Amino acid sequence: MGSSMKKIGMMGMALVASVMFAAAAQAEIKIGILALRGAPKVMEEWTATGEYLTGKMGEPVTIMPLEFAAIEPMLKDGKIDFALANSAFFVEVEKLYGAKAVAMQINSAGGRPVKEFGGVIFVRKDSPIQNLSDLKGKKFMVVKAFSFGGGQMAMRLLFQNGIDYKKDFAEFKEGGKHDNVILAVKNGVMDAGTVRTDVLEAMAAEGKISMSDFKIINQVKDSFPFVHSTELYPEWPMIAAKHVDGAKVKKLGEALIAVKADSDAAKKAGILGWAPPADFKSVRECLKALKYGAFAN
Repeated sequence: MGSSMKKIGMMGMALVASVMFAAAAQAEIKIGILALRGAPKVMEEWTATGEYLTGKMGEPVTIMPLEFAAIEPMLKDGKIDFALANSAFFVEVEKLYGAKAVAMQINSAGGRPVKEFGGVIFVRKDSPIQNLSDLKGKKFMVVKAFSFGGGQMAMRLLFQNGIDYKKDFAEFKEGGKHDNVILAVKNGVMDAGTVRTDVLEAMAAEGKISMSDFKIINQVKDSFPFVHSTELYPEWPMIAAKHVDGAKVKKLGEALIAVKADSDAAKKAGILGWAPPADFKSVRECLKALKYGAFAN
């Protein structure tokens, strides 16, 4: 073989190698995680899961903290492959874009497995507000009007009790993050607020508040280990976008369900692992009652 032929051969190999490297660099699984308590908290809690899944999937898994407003368009446009978000977000993107639930979080209540969550309506301990009807004419804060545990669950409960959040409050505001809602009520900026179950307890465990600072309105007395005012709904699912290959969806779902409670991934996320997805019928019923989004009609 002449030297010119060798050069062409080597160039060809180099070209193939660079194409393969480029393909490998692009082979990346992106998981968008709804930033319930801000981006730094997402990275603190979910980086270990990303590392675990990278090992199981055989390609890099990137964790992306996302705001409420960003997560839906990114899933719709294929800019993320999977998303961890609330159950109401899931039933909407299932209906609109053919997304699928691949696994569901098992939350930890002091080591006890919990597969449901609810909404908590609370006021300051010294507030004259005693029940739901007392909330009329008061200043009320949700996380976001489209937050499921931090908004919609309570809004449905209020509707069921003759209170229209659009017209029956002196002020109706969004706090943006769960912590903001809790602190706004604690500091007397708002009369009442709602967050998802376990956030009050988490902030108390972090030393940021005391449970005795607050009074729970319409508290449901049952065996559920967190204070709550509303009925309970299925926990957050891991959602696969429609464009993701079926084999990859199955592989990631199986990898999550195999996560052990004592693993770094579970402990950092504050969960006990993952279960197969639940029936989300009650979530659809909540959104239909609110005439919300994809369920407006």
